[in-house]
Amino acid sequence: MSCDKLELSPAVQQALGDQDVFSRVMALGGEVFRDVRGRKTIRVQLAGQPYFIKQHFGVGWGEIFKNLLAFKVPVVSAITEKQAIEKLGEIGIATTPLAGFGSRGCNPASRQSFLITKDLGDILSLETLADQWLLSPPEPSFKRHLLLEVASLAARLHDSGLNHRDFYICHICLDLPQLRQGNIHLYLIDLHRVGIRETIRPQDRMKDMAALYFSAMNAGLAPRDYLRFLRRYRGKPIRQVMREEQDFWRQVQARAIKLYVKLHQVAPELRQLGGIIA
Repeated sequence: MSCDKLELSPAVQQALGDQDVFSRVMALGGEVFRDVRGRKTIRVQLAGQPYFIKQHFGVGWGEIFKNLLAFKVPVVSAITEKQAIEKLGEIGIATTPLAGFGSRGCNPASRQSFLITKDLGDILSLETLADQWLLSPPEPSFKRHLLLEVASLAARLHDSGLNHRDFYICHICLDLPQLRQGNIHLYLIDLHRVGIRETIRPQDRMKDMAALYFSAMNAGLAPRDYLRFLRRYRGKPIRQVMREEQDFWRQVQARAIKLYVKLHQVAPELRQLGGIIA
């Protein structure tokens, strides 16, 4: 079986032509959004339409062994994100629409690959929104509605066996045209590390929730906001959550505080998780 794969939407296929498409995509340049060792994300125009392309150039054996020794699954190609996009579509979570995927080479250390997704257009990350709230607090009804939508997204993700592994509010985005019409429509992005299993492991759920909690610590949420979130996320009365899951949420809070101190070099102004943490 060949290790080389190429899948393109009709529009992208027409824009790129038929001659050595893989090499053409890997050589494309554009507006650079991320450029790290072995991986680059660029924004390009194809036939007048905006797309994002994630180019993977090979991670090397050193990176693979480093991850394995840390008991982490190494990300060696764009296939992880492709599978995550497809799975999110199955469970009803909106994300960047897939427009193309290519992979070349069987050696995991030197395998090259790419992922092409459509530009989502006019969106706003919840991290940017939270920064705006510091200067202009939101209407309580809007904050409540948004909080419940994020909780529903997190519940659907985790209850379907997925964990994001970078589950920060900067990776959850609002569709602004929809918002102007009074609708909250969320996108989950940056999926290159998503884990997919039949059932999520407790440790993976805890790490995702700690990342989410940490990244929202400066959003001005009150204890009652956490109560609402937990009730929607767990789908059961808050008293039951408090009785059954206190140790779990203690772990979440401890990890979130550790992340906050590591980034800011100061302890957060602690907003307890809805009274669950004593």
